[in-house]
Amino acid sequence: MIFKTELYIDRDLYFPENLHHIMSNITKIGLLTSGGDSPGMNAAIRAIVRTAIYYGIEVYGIRRGYQGMIEGDIFKMQTTDVANIIQRGGTILKTARSKAFMTDEGMNTAYEQLQKHSIDALALIGGDGTFRGAVSFFKKYAIPAIGLPGTIDKDLAGTDYTIGFDTAVNTAVEAIDKIRDTAEAHDRLFIVEVMGRDAGYIALNSGIACGAEDILIPELVTHTEEVLKRIDYDEKRKKTVHILVVAEGDDFGGAEDLLKLVKQRFPKLDTRATVLGHIQRGGSPTYADRVLASRLGHAAVNALRDGKTQMMVGLINGKLVYTPFENVVKENAKMSDDMIEMIRVLAI
Repeated sequence: MIFKTELYIDRDLYFPENLHHIMSNITKIGLLTSGGDSPGMNAAIRAIVRTAIYYGIEVYGIRRGYQGMIEGDIFKMQTTDVANIIQRGGTILKTARSKAFMTDEGMNTAYEQLQKHSIDALALIGGDGTFRGAVSFFKKYAIPAIGLPGTIDKDLAGTDYTIGFDTAVNTAVEAIDKIRDTAEAHDRLFIVEVMGRDAGYIALNSGIACGAEDILIPELVTHTEEVLKRIDYDEKRKKTVHILVVAEGDDFGGAEDLLKLVKQRFPKLDTRATVLGHIQRGGSPTYADRVLASRLGHAAVNALRDGKTQMMVGLINGKLVYTPFENVVKENAKMSDDMIEMIRVLAI
């Protein structure tokens, strides 16, 4: 078998005796995408559908995530349904966030819909909220479920990369490079806001890749006086281009809040703010995201066939790793200390 690297899990918790028979005879997998969309989700859908069908397992697409599960928006998928989608952004299954699913009534209705279609396992593509929902659902209904990390934020423990992160960062890098061109032409200071409400991985990686003079992320306390001192220092040494990248979830605020502060301190400095927004979610996925999504989708089906449940499949050091949902939602991916140090060192 190819699944040789696994994190330790409590077998009594995740492999209760009454599930052995069910998990060893899976015939129908329910497949959904949930939460924010990310480039590469379609590649994962394609891999799950084709791998399952290869092994004689039926796949039922569930539109709009858990909300679609509640409403019974479920249909049988064929290999032709996933033709020519590997290069497309977004998700053909649509996605949504469902408050109703977090209620007992909502989960009961969702389970009844799964029973109606004789679905005996789930493949879930999403992020933190998706897996929290799976943990709550499993406590009531012991249906096997495997998750795939689909989020541009790269904020999940149990994997080096998440589906969509590479594409989102490349989108940000391309945009910041273009902004630097016009900044240099006009001797302007640009504050560029990228996505990252709770995690600064996009800001950190795109900022380093583009040679940003400063990077502000939620993981670090922003000392605005230090930011202003660095701008003043650059002005005194006549550094004409200054790019500041900020994650939307930075503790001080986003690009507009920083713009006001900088203009107050340096009224003569030509300063502009740009919010990249949802362009980071869209677009054709990079080869890295397509391959990652395909590999994780293939592994997810085999994990269900092997009797695994309530785990997210990820990739660490190039090897497949399985992390219980409860561990994924309790821990965030640890930000590299050397990357954080680089923010200051390379900006001099």
